[in-house]
Amino acid sequence: MLLDARVVAVKKSKKVDESQLEEFINEVVILSQINHRNVVQLLGCCLETEVPLLVYEFITNGPLFQHIHNPSDEDLRITWKMRVQIAAESGSAISYLRSSSAKPIYHRDMKSSNILLDDKYRAKVSDFGTSRTIMIEQTHLTTCVQGTMGYLDPEYFQSNHFTDKSDVYSFGVVLAELLTKATPLNWSICRMEKLGNGVPRPYGRRFLVVKEAKEEELVTVANLAMQCLNSKGKLRPTMKEVVTTLEAISLPNQPSGTQQAHPKGNDMVMEMSSTFGNFANLNAFLSENRIDGSYSIEIHPLAHNTL
Repeated sequence: MLLDARVVAVKKSKKVDESQLEEFINEVVILSQINHRNVVQLLGCCLETEVPLLVYEFITNGPLFQHIHNPSDEDLRITWKMRVQIAAESGSAISYLRSSSAKPIYHRDMKSSNILLDDKYRAKVSDFGTSRTIMIEQTHLTTCVQGTMGYLDPEYFQSNHFTDKSDVYSFGVVLAELLTKATPLNWSICRMEKLGNGVPRPYGRRFLVVKEAKEEELVTVANLAMQCLNSKGKLRPTMKEVVTTLEAISLPNQPSGTQQAHPKGNDMVMEMSSTFGNFANLNAFLSENRIDGSYSIEIHPLAHNTL
Protein backbone atom coordinates (compact mmCIF):
# COMPACT_ATOMS: atom_id res chain seq x y z
CA MET A 1 0.00 0.00 0.00
CA LEU A 2 1.25 3.48 -0.88
CA LEU A 3 1.26 6.51 1.42
CA ASP A 4 -1.94 7.75 -0.21
CA ALA A 5 -3.62 4.45 0.78
CA ARG A 6 -3.65 3.07 -2.74
CA VAL A 7 -3.22 -0.70 -2.90
CA VAL A 8 -0.64 -1.74 -5.49
CA ALA A 9 0.67 -4.90 -7.10
CA VAL A 10 4.43 -5.49 -7.19
CA LYS A 11 5.94 -7.59 -9.97
CA LYS A 12 9.19 -9.17 -8.87
CA SER A 13 11.51 -11.25 -11.01
CA LYS A 14 11.74 -14.90 -9.95
CA LYS A 15 15.25 -15.09 -11.33
CA VAL A 16 17.92 -12.50 -11.88
CA ASP A 17 19.31 -12.69 -15.39
CA GLU A 18 19.87 -10.38 -18.32
CA SER A 19 16.85 -11.54 -20.32
CA GLN A 20 14.47 -10.96 -17.41
CA LEU A 21 15.93 -7.51 -16.79
CA GLU A 22 15.49 -6.69 -20.49
CA GLU A 23 11.82 -7.70 -20.29
CA PHE A 24 11.27 -5.49 -17.26
CA ILE A 25 12.96 -2.53 -18.96
CA ASN A 26 10.97 -3.19 -22.14
CA GLU A 27 7.72 -3.22 -20.16
CA VAL A 28 8.57 0.17 -18.63
CA VAL A 29 9.38 1.61 -22.06
CA ILE A 30 6.20 0.24 -23.65
CA LEU A 31 3.83 1.24 -20.84
CA SER A 32 5.28 4.75 -20.72
CA GLN A 33 3.84 5.21 -24.24
CA ILE A 34 0.36 3.92 -23.41
CA ASN A 35 -2.59 5.77 -21.91
CA HIS A 36 -5.71 3.65 -22.17
CA ARG A 37 -8.39 2.84 -19.61
CA ASN A 38 -8.19 -0.87 -20.45
CA VAL A 39 -4.43 -1.22 -20.05
CA VAL A 40 -3.03 -1.84 -16.57
CA GLN A 41 -1.30 1.26 -15.20
CA LEU A 42 2.39 1.17 -14.27
CA LEU A 43 2.92 3.36 -11.21
CA GLY A 44 6.66 2.99 -10.73
CA CYS A 45 9.70 0.78 -11.00
CA CYS A 46 13.04 -0.02 -9.42
CA LEU A 47 15.49 -1.53 -11.89
CA GLU A 48 18.72 -0.77 -10.05
CA THR A 49 18.25 -3.23 -7.21
CA GLU A 50 19.52 -6.80 -7.34
CA VAL A 51 15.98 -8.00 -8.05
CA PRO A 52 14.05 -5.60 -10.38
CA LEU A 53 10.60 -4.46 -9.25
CA LEU A 54 7.64 -3.02 -11.14
CA VAL A 55 4.73 -1.40 -9.31
CA TYR A 56 1.23 -1.49 -10.86
CA GLU A 57 -2.28 -0.53 -9.90
CA PHE A 58 -3.85 -3.45 -8.07
CA ILE A 59 -6.52 -5.19 -10.16
CA THR A 60 -8.95 -6.71 -7.68
CA ASN A 61 -10.45 -9.69 -9.47
CA GLY A 62 -7.34 -11.10 -11.08
CA PRO A 63 -6.94 -12.81 -14.47
CA LEU A 64 -9.80 -13.64 -16.82
CA PHE A 65 -8.38 -17.15 -17.21
CA GLN A 66 -9.24 -17.94 -13.60
CA HIS A 67 -12.84 -16.77 -14.00
CA ILE A 68 -13.37 -18.80 -17.17
CA HIS A 69 -11.70 -22.06 -16.19
CA ASN A 70 -11.48 -22.18 -12.39
CA PRO A 71 -14.27 -20.09 -10.89
CA SER A 72 -14.04 -20.26 -7.09
CA ASP A 73 -17.56 -19.03 -6.46
CA GLU A 74 -20.53 -19.78 -8.71
CA ASP A 75 -22.16 -16.53 -7.58
CA LEU A 76 -19.22 -14.58 -8.99
CA ARG A 77 -19.10 -16.30 -12.37
CA ILE A 78 -18.96 -14.04 -15.40
CA THR A 79 -22.22 -13.84 -17.31
CA TRP A 80 -22.59 -13.72 -21.09
CA LYS A 81 -23.09 -9.95 -21.00
CA MET A 82 -19.91 -9.58 -18.93
CA ARG A 83 -17.98 -11.84 -21.32
CA VAL A 84 -18.88 -9.73 -24.34
CA GLN A 85 -18.06 -6.54 -22.44
CA ILE A 86 -14.67 -7.93 -21.36
CA ALA A 87 -13.93 -8.99 -24.94
CA ALA A 88 -14.87 -5.55 -26.28
CA GLU A 89 -12.74 -3.75 -23.69
CA SER A 90 -9.65 -5.91 -24.08
CA GLY A 91 -10.03 -5.78 -27.86
CA SER A 92 -10.24 -2.00 -27.64
CA ALA A 93 -6.90 -1.95 -25.82
CA ILE A 94 -5.21 -4.11 -28.47
CA SER A 95 -6.71 -1.98 -31.25
CA TYR A 96 -5.37 1.12 -29.50
CA LEU A 97 -1.85 -0.35 -29.40
CA ARG A 98 -1.89 -0.74 -33.16
CA SER A 99 -3.55 2.47 -34.30
CA SER A 100 -3.67 5.13 -31.59
CA SER A 101 -0.51 4.93 -29.49
CA ALA A 102 2.53 7.09 -30.32
CA LYS A 103 4.09 4.18 -32.21
CA PRO A 104 2.34 0.98 -33.31
CA ILE A 105 2.81 -1.76 -30.71
CA TYR A 106 2.53 -5.54 -31.02
CA HIS A 107 1.48 -7.10 -27.72
CA ARG A 108 2.86 -10.55 -28.65
CA ASP A 109 1.41 -12.48 -25.71
CA MET A 110 -2.32 -11.89 -25.81
CA LYS A 111 -4.10 -14.50 -23.68
CA SER A 112 -6.82 -14.74 -21.05
CA SER A 113 -4.31 -14.83 -18.18
CA ASN A 114 -2.99 -11.43 -19.35
CA ILE A 115 -6.45 -9.84 -19.16
CA LEU A 116 -7.12 -8.70 -15.60
CA LEU A 117 -10.54 -7.78 -14.17
CA ASP A 118 -11.04 -4.89 -11.76
CA ASP A 119 -13.68 -4.57 -9.03
CA LYS A 120 -16.35 -3.80 -11.64
CA TYR A 121 -15.11 -6.56 -13.96
CA ARG A 122 -13.66 -4.11 -16.44
CA ALA A 123 -10.83 -5.53 -18.52
CA LYS A 124 -7.21 -4.44 -18.09
CA VAL A 125 -4.64 -5.83 -20.54
CA SER A 126 -1.31 -6.58 -18.87
CA ASP A 127 2.16 -8.10 -19.35
CA PHE A 128 4.05 -6.11 -21.98
CA GLY A 129 7.44 -7.70 -21.33
CA THR A 130 7.68 -9.18 -24.83
CA SER A 131 5.78 -6.39 -26.62
CA ARG A 132 7.52 -4.45 -29.38
CA THR A 133 7.09 -1.06 -31.01
CA ILE A 134 7.42 -0.88 -34.78
CA MET A 135 7.70 1.81 -37.43
CA ILE A 136 4.43 2.85 -39.02
CA GLU A 137 5.50 1.52 -42.42
CA GLN A 138 6.56 -1.87 -41.03
CA THR A 139 4.35 -4.81 -42.00
CA HIS A 140 5.87 -7.37 -39.63
CA LEU A 141 8.47 -8.05 -36.98
CA THR A 142 10.99 -10.83 -37.61
CA THR A 143 11.81 -12.55 -34.33
CA CYS A 144 12.33 -15.90 -32.68
CA VAL A 145 8.98 -17.47 -31.87
CA GLN A 146 7.91 -16.42 -28.39
CA GLY A 147 4.57 -16.63 -26.68
CA THR A 148 2.17 -19.17 -25.22
CA MET A 149 1.24 -22.46 -26.85
CA GLY A 150 -2.36 -22.51 -27.98
CA TYR A 151 -2.42 -18.76 -28.59
CA LEU A 152 0.35 -18.59 -31.20
CA ASP A 153 -0.47 -17.49 -34.74
CA PRO A 154 0.38 -20.49 -36.99
CA GLU A 155 1.84 -18.16 -39.64
CA TYR A 156 4.15 -16.62 -37.04
CA PHE A 157 5.16 -20.06 -35.80
CA GLN A 158 6.09 -21.13 -39.32
CA SER A 159 7.69 -17.93 -40.65
CA ASN A 160 8.99 -16.04 -37.57
CA HIS A 161 7.09 -13.02 -38.93
CA PHE A 162 4.85 -11.43 -36.30
CA THR A 163 2.18 -9.10 -37.73
CA ASP A 164 -0.78 -7.15 -36.38
CA LYS A 165 -2.91 -10.11 -37.46
CA SER A 166 -0.90 -12.33 -35.09
CA ASP A 167 -2.41 -10.45 -32.13
CA VAL A 168 -5.80 -10.86 -33.83
CA TYR A 169 -5.32 -14.65 -33.91
CA SER A 170 -4.43 -14.73 -30.21
CA PHE A 171 -7.49 -12.60 -29.44
CA GLY A 172 -9.60 -15.08 -31.41
CA VAL A 173 -8.39 -17.80 -29.06
CA VAL A 174 -9.58 -15.71 -26.11
CA LEU A 175 -12.99 -15.33 -27.79
CA ALA A 176 -13.16 -19.10 -28.21
CA GLU A 177 -12.34 -19.52 -24.51
CA LEU A 178 -15.15 -17.14 -23.59
CA LEU A 179 -17.52 -19.12 -25.81
CA THR A 180 -16.58 -22.67 -24.84
CA LYS A 181 -14.82 -22.47 -21.46
CA ALA A 182 -12.21 -24.78 -22.98
CA THR A 183 -8.51 -24.12 -22.43
CA PRO A 184 -6.74 -23.43 -25.76
CA LEU A 185 -4.82 -26.66 -26.22
CA ASN A 186 -7.90 -28.67 -25.33
CA TRP A 187 -9.22 -27.87 -28.78
CA SER A 188 -6.15 -26.98 -30.82
CA ILE A 189 -5.62 -30.70 -31.41
CA CYS A 190 -8.95 -32.32 -32.14
CA ARG A 191 -10.07 -35.81 -32.98
CA MET A 192 -12.77 -35.77 -35.59
CA GLU A 193 -15.80 -37.89 -36.30
CA LYS A 194 -18.51 -37.57 -38.96
CA LEU A 195 -22.01 -36.43 -38.21
CA GLY A 196 -24.86 -38.01 -40.13
CA ASN A 197 -24.80 -35.12 -42.61
CA GLY A 198 -21.09 -35.60 -43.29
CA VAL A 199 -19.93 -32.61 -41.27
CA PRO A 200 -16.76 -33.29 -39.24
CA ARG A 201 -17.22 -32.95 -35.50
CA PRO A 202 -14.67 -32.91 -32.66
CA TYR A 203 -15.33 -35.22 -29.74
CA GLY A 204 -14.06 -35.85 -26.23
CA ARG A 205 -14.76 -33.66 -23.21
CA ARG A 206 -17.84 -31.42 -23.40
CA PHE A 207 -17.75 -27.72 -22.55
CA LEU A 208 -20.88 -25.63 -22.02
CA VAL A 209 -21.39 -21.98 -22.83
CA VAL A 210 -23.38 -19.73 -20.50
CA LYS A 211 -27.11 -20.31 -20.78
CA GLU A 212 -28.22 -16.69 -20.92
CA ALA A 213 -26.62 -15.95 -24.31
CA LYS A 214 -29.01 -14.89 -27.05
CA GLU A 215 -28.57 -17.12 -30.07
CA GLU A 216 -28.13 -14.13 -32.40
CA GLU A 217 -25.32 -12.75 -30.24
CA LEU A 218 -23.72 -16.16 -29.81
CA VAL A 219 -23.64 -16.67 -33.58
CA THR A 220 -22.12 -13.21 -34.05
CA VAL A 221 -19.29 -13.82 -31.57
CA ALA A 222 -18.69 -17.38 -32.79
CA ASN A 223 -18.46 -16.16 -36.37
CA LEU A 224 -16.08 -13.41 -35.27
CA ALA A 225 -13.88 -15.95 -33.48
CA MET A 226 -13.79 -18.06 -36.64
CA GLN A 227 -12.63 -15.08 -38.68
CA CYS A 228 -9.90 -14.22 -36.16
CA LEU A 229 -8.69 -17.83 -36.18
CA ASN A 230 -8.37 -18.09 -39.95
CA SER A 231 -5.07 -19.82 -40.70
CA LYS A 232 -4.27 -17.06 -43.23
CA GLY A 233 -3.52 -13.75 -41.57
CA LYS A 234 -4.66 -11.61 -44.50
CA LEU A 235 -8.16 -13.07 -44.19
CA ARG A 236 -8.51 -12.14 -40.52
CA PRO A 237 -10.30 -8.92 -39.55
CA THR A 238 -8.43 -5.98 -38.07
CA MET A 239 -8.74 -5.39 -34.34
CA LYS A 240 -10.75 -2.26 -35.09
CA GLU A 241 -13.28 -4.38 -37.01
CA VAL A 242 -13.35 -6.92 -34.18
CA VAL A 243 -14.06 -4.22 -31.60
CA THR A 244 -16.79 -2.64 -33.74
CA THR A 245 -18.64 -5.96 -33.86
CA LEU A 246 -18.26 -6.62 -30.13
CA GLU A 247 -19.30 -3.10 -29.12
CA ALA A 248 -22.46 -3.41 -31.21
CA ILE A 249 -23.46 -6.20 -28.82
CA SER A 250 -22.08 -4.86 -25.55
CA LEU A 251 -23.07 -1.19 -25.74
CA PRO A 252 -26.68 -0.25 -24.86
CA ASN A 253 -29.02 1.01 -27.56
CA GLN A 254 -26.91 -0.63 -30.25
CA PRO A 255 -28.24 -3.30 -32.64
CA SER A 256 -26.65 -6.64 -31.82
CA GLY A 257 -25.48 -9.12 -34.39
CA THR A 258 -26.43 -7.01 -37.41
CA GLN A 259 -23.03 -5.95 -38.72
CA GLN A 260 -22.25 -9.03 -40.78
CA ALA A 261 -23.95 -11.84 -42.61
CA HIS A 262 -23.41 -15.06 -40.67
CA PRO A 263 -23.04 -18.46 -42.32
CA LYS A 264 -25.52 -21.04 -41.09
CA GLY A 265 -25.75 -24.79 -40.87
CA ASN A 266 -22.98 -26.77 -42.53
CA ASP A 267 -21.14 -23.64 -43.69
CA MET A 268 -20.38 -22.64 -40.10
CA VAL A 269 -17.11 -24.51 -39.63
CA MET A 270 -14.16 -23.00 -37.78
CA GLU A 271 -10.63 -23.78 -38.92
CA MET A 272 -8.24 -24.02 -35.98
CA SER A 273 -5.28 -24.86 -38.18
CA SER A 274 -1.77 -24.65 -36.77
CA THR A 275 1.32 -26.71 -36.18
CA PHE A 276 -0.57 -28.22 -33.24
CA GLY A 277 -3.82 -29.24 -34.85
CA ASN A 278 -6.38 -29.36 -37.62
CA PHE A 279 -10.03 -28.33 -37.40
CA ALA A 280 -12.66 -27.65 -34.79
CA ASN A 281 -16.29 -27.43 -35.74
CA LEU A 282 -18.72 -24.82 -34.45
CA ASN A 283 -21.62 -26.15 -36.49
CA ALA A 284 -22.25 -28.78 -33.82
CA PHE A 285 -21.66 -26.12 -31.18
CA LEU A 286 -24.28 -23.76 -32.59
CA SER A 287 -26.94 -26.03 -34.01
CA GLU A 288 -26.50 -29.75 -33.32
CA ASN A 289 -25.67 -29.78 -29.61
CA ARG A 290 -28.02 -27.45 -27.80
CA ILE A 291 -28.56 -29.03 -24.39
CA ASP A 292 -30.84 -27.67 -21.63
CA GLY A 293 -30.62 -24.14 -22.99
CA SER A 294 -26.83 -24.28 -23.29
CA TYR A 295 -24.69 -24.72 -26.35
CA SER A 296 -21.86 -27.20 -26.26
CA ILE A 297 -18.79 -28.27 -28.16
CA GLU A 298 -17.04 -31.58 -27.61
CA ILE A 299 -13.28 -31.60 -27.75
CA HIS A 300 -10.33 -33.87 -27.07
CA PRO A 301 -8.27 -32.63 -24.09
CA LEU A 302 -4.56 -31.84 -24.18
CA ALA A 303 -2.20 -30.45 -21.54
CA HIS A 304 -1.35 -26.75 -21.55
CA ASN A 305 2.22 -25.54 -22.04
CA THR A 306 4.11 -22.27 -22.37
CA LEU A 307 7.13 -21.51 -24.56
